[in-house]
Amino acid sequence: MGNRELHFLSNISGLLSAKINTENLVAELNTVLKEYIKFESFSAYVYDSVTNTMRNCGGNWDIIADSSDIYNIFESIKEHDFVINSKAYKLPAAIGEIKLMIKSLYMPLIKENQVFGLLELIFSQESLIDIEFLFLMKIFTSQISLKIQNIVLNEQSKINVEFHDSMKNIAKIIETQYELNYIVPLIGEMLDRFISDHLIYVFLYQNNEYKLVWPKACNDERIYETIKQLTPDCEYILTNNDKTGAFPLISEGEIIGCVAARSTLDKLSKRDISYLEQLTRQSAITINRANTYAKMLQYATLDALTGLNNRRQFEVRLNQEIATAKRQKNPLCAMMIDIDFFKKVNDTYGHASGDSVLSSVASIIKEHLRESDIPSRYGGEEFAVLLPYTHIEEAQIVGERLRKAVETAPIPIDRGNINVTISMGLAEFSSDESGEELFKRADKALYEAKESGRNRVCINKSV
Repeated sequence: MGNRELHFLSNISGLLSAKINTENLVAELNTVLKEYIKFESFSAYVYDSVTNTMRNCGGNWDIIADSSDIYNIFESIKEHDFVINSKAYKLPAAIGEIKLMIKSLYMPLIKENQVFGLLELIFSQESLIDIEFLFLMKIFTSQISLKIQNIVLNEQSKINVEFHDSMKNIAKIIETQYELNYIVPLIGEMLDRFISDHLIYVFLYQNNEYKLVWPKACNDERIYETIKQLTPDCEYILTNNDKTGAFPLISEGEIIGCVAARSTLDKLSKRDISYLEQLTRQSAITINRANTYAKMLQYATLDALTGLNNRRQFEVRLNQEIATAKRQKNPLCAMMIDIDFFKKVNDTYGHASGDSVLSSVASIIKEHLRESDIPSRYGGEEFAVLLPYTHIEEAQIVGERLRKAVETAPIPIDRGNINVTISMGLAEFSSDESGEELFKRADKALYEAKESGRNRVCINKSV
């Protein structure tokens, strides 16, 4: 072996000792190889036994299409040293004067005497190559095999660490949070970060149907068709192409929701399925605990007269929604509502009629808000509403619709029906303010609505 070849192998050895990922490794090997031999392209492929696919480890681990010749070459090379121009070869015992015309060259990556991948060299035109070069490439691939093995092991270890971190984070939520509208998005975000190659959807099973709670939208009807097939007895359901999976959230033998994972590119691997099963079991524990706690706190957090959140619960939800809006950079609006001339209702018709008015207005508020909105009885005849994922223009539309609904609704009292109106103030959350400051601005807008004639909606745009 001459000085040129030794210099080449020395450069390869130095490169393999560096901390580097597979994509950069292939790029660097490409450069080093071009100093030694002229060729058109160099690639590295690894067989993934979990998904039964070949992956381009120099191209972000993309899956190679089933129609590619790489699969046939991989099978051919398992019992040989090379595949040259689609024909498998074994090296002779000694270097001779043999030369071959080569257009494409494939070299096996070997781990514990098993082929786990291959390297590909494509030449721009047929080149005359001697056996000595092939011996050199065999040394080269043995070095590359070890390096790629180490990188794959490190990446798998990283995935395992991320999985256990996700499990610990979900367990931590169990200990510290109880509100479903708060914890389900957190669980969704954790699952989405961990299973990053697939779109993640979290559904809760309510009123005999699945309701999407994270993310905000799912436009794939196949997801809904798949989750409808879930039963308390099944572990999970995969579609025919294994690219969509549905994993039930089970509590006390009943389905309380599900997690769906979908990809347009990759299949759900056995590892993905195992991780999702474990993560959904942990999530089901978290959600069930939140449901149980919600039942316990129902009367402690709800206003007895109106059934809306009480002042204490409102403040809890306010802090949660502010934190979510800051973290996700989503819009959030606040609404303060006051029943006009409510004291006159009490004085004229009595406090029992006043209670009927409060209860009826609360029902109208609930009826005309979305499920994600958070109405509360703030105190007396005042109501506070949080509107997550809502800009001020949208909040104004909601506010006007609500104002008109109250104005036109006959409210039954002992002496018949009466009509009342409401005044309303709106404000949109700014990332540099607190929840208290947000509602001070909404309250300021409410004061403006009352001062300017009542039965109207006013907006505070200043921060």
